[in-house]
Amino acid sequence: MSQIPADLKYAKSHEWARLLPDGTVEVGITDHAQAALGDLVFVEVPEVGRKLAAGEGCAVVESVKAASDVYAPVAGTVVAANAALGSAPELVNQDCYGQGWMLRLQPASPEALAALLDADAYAAQVAAAGG
Repeated sequence: MSQIPADLKYAKSHEWARLLPDGTVEVGITDHAQAALGDLVFVEVPEVGRKLAAGEGCAVVESVKAASDVYAPVAGTVVAANAALGSAPELVNQDCYGQGWMLRLQPASPEALAALLDADAYAAQVAAAGG
């Protein structure tokens, strides 16, 4: 069973979002997603300053099995990208909810996270999909 921290919000497309004290939103892929992909060999993060719509492709992860887009869980402007993933993509496999974060957004709306799934709803989605 995947780790699904209760303090995060989740997109149906397997991204997590964490509201930080400064009002920005940290984003990465879930434990379920990184496990399904397998060992990551490449991560491309977005440019700082890029404006994203909710659901827009904003990053790319590649494993030995497949390449996959990462989608913005909320609309906003990229204020930070995790450059460490360029040389150490395995951080996503090792610590997807910590050092494996991908980007930080200044959300377009403070209520944006309310539209995302909570941990229980995301766990139910993963279970229903056979995960």
